[in-house]
This record gives sequence, structure tokens and C-alpha cells, in this order.
Amino acid sequence: METVLILLILAAVFVAIKGCIIVEQQEVVIVQRLGKYKETLGAGLNFIVPFIDSPKGIYRKVSTTYPDGRTYSYMQKSSRLDLRETVYDFPRQNVITKDNVSISINAVLYFQIINPEKAVYGVENLSEAIEKLTQTTLRQLIGKLELQETLVSRDKINEELRAILDTASDKWGVKVNRIELQDITPPADIQAAMDKQMKAEREKRAMIYEAEGEKESSIRIAEGQKEAAIRKAEGEKESSILRAEGIAQARMVEAEAEKEAIKRIIEALSSKGQADKYLIAMKYLETMKEMTSGQDNKIVYMPYEASAVLSSVDGIREMLSAKKVERHAMPTTLTPPV
Repeated sequence: METVLILLILAAVFVAIKGCIIVEQQEVVIVQRLGKYKETLGAGLNFIVPFIDSPKGIYRKVSTTYPDGRTYSYMQKSSRLDLRETVYDFPRQNVITKDNVSISINAVLYFQIINPEKAVYGVENLSEAIEKLTQTTLRQLIGKLELQETLVSRDKINEELRAILDTASDKWGVKVNRIELQDITPPADIQAAMDKQMKAEREKRAMIYEAEGEKESSIRIAEGQKEAAIRKAEGEKESSILRAEGIAQARMVEAEAEKEAIKRIIEALSSKGQADKYLIAMKYLETMKEMTSGQDNKIVYMPYEASAVLSSVDGIREMLSAKKVERHAMPTTLTPPV
């Protein structure tokens, strides 16, 4: 009896140990009962019925890098599915462009399992299926493009490839987040020709930039000279205006002084009736001064009327002198206060 009890206890412990499954965070385990899907176990401590329930395994690619740099990849079966983003580095492969140029390309794929049940039951070998799908799709896309377009349209190729792979792998419960073409290597002769062309393009751009710099410098110099000429002309204009204003003001002052002098003479001579003769005589004298100012004017012919005018001037002069003497000779009379 005791032996049976011990056996039962041992059997219970064995079943408990056998049916206990600890699942890590961001991992799941697919459990099937008698060959049929039963449930998906999440993170934590889980229990299954031994010999009736069993985890469903899935193949995944494992890569090992040796110290000499060689990388060895192999398939490993595991009952745990990693829900984190997985990085899959594809080996380098040769593809042919639309213009029949063979190039070497390697790519990196980032994908994530979002439906564990589909990932297990939708395809036999998920890693191999994704690899083959990526290779065939990449060949199709590159085959539609010429070499030059392939080299400059890497982002476009990445996006189109990601969209195609994401749609095709949806039935496997996989989400393709992104794919990147790491390196595109053309044949050696084409690479040499491309390097020569790129060098010529760089030299051409350098010459263009230098010519544009010289052009810009010439424009700036011309604009500076133009600005300097404008400012100089404006300064000369301002100077001419100020000089003209000064001359005009001087003439106005001179005219005012002459006006005042004539006014006083007229007032002094108004009683004698000699004002008009005085003005005529003054105009004759000014005209004669201008006529005799030149170096070639040696002889001056005066009209007959000028003698009368000059005699009038002389008479005016004598009259002014007499008036001046009379003013000085006038006695001073003191009026006694009344």
C-alpha cells in the first residue's frame, strides 16, 4: 500500500514537472492536443497535460560567426516563438538589371510575428519562406530598372519591396517593417567607368560653382560702382543746389542793397527832378564798363546822347556835393523853452 502511494506521488510530481512550462516575456508557445491546435501560452508559468498536450515547434534561422570572419547559418527547431522584431541578413546575390548588367546585392530584412498561429500553421518553414520570397521579389524589381536607376533609386526600391513582402507574408502572420539594400556592386569595368564619370561630374560642378562665384563677384563690384556713382552724382547735385541757392541769395541781398541805395538817391533827388536822368546815366556807365572790359576793345564809340547823360551825372554829382556842403553849413538853432 505504501509502495503504491509512493508511486502515485512520484507520478504526480513527474506530471507536474512535465506539464509545467515557463514562457519568457515577448515569447509565446503554441500548444496542440492530439495533433490539433489548442491554445497559445503567454508569458509566465503555464501547465499542460503531459502526453496529450504538446508544444508545436517552428524552424528559425540561426547564424554563427567564427573568429576568422566566416558566418555559418543553419535551421533550428524551437517550440517558442519570439514576438520581437527579427533582423534577417540575406546573403549577397547576383541580379540582372533591365539593361542586362549583372550586379551583386545584399539586403537586411526587419520583420515581426504578429499572429503566432498563422506563423506555425501557415507555412512549414517561416524563415526559409521569407528568404525565398525576398530574393524572388528583389530580382523582379531590379529586372524592371536600368543600372543607373537602380543606383539612385535605393529608397524607392526599399519601399516597393517592403510593401510587396508585407502583403505576401500577411497570410503567414508576419509584419514586414522595413527592408534595406545595404550594398549594390556593379562589375569592375562598369564601376571604373562610373568612377571616371563621377570624377568628370565633380570637376564640371566645380567649374560651374567657380564661374558662378566670379559672376556673383562681378555683379557685386558693378553694383558697388553703380552705388558709388549714384551717391557721387547726388552729392554733386546737392552741392550745385546749395551753390545756386547761395548765389541766388547773394544776388537777392545785392539787389536789395542796390534797391535801397537807388531809393535813397531818388528820395534825395526827387525835389530836383533828376531821378530819371540818374538811372539812365547809371545804365550807360554799366554798359560802357562791359564794353571796355575785353582785351580787344581799344576804341569805344559813344552815341551823341551819352554826353547829355554824362553831363546829367556830373550835374547830379555837383548837386549832391552842394547839398552835402549846405547840410554841413547849416547853423544849429536852439529853441528856448516856452
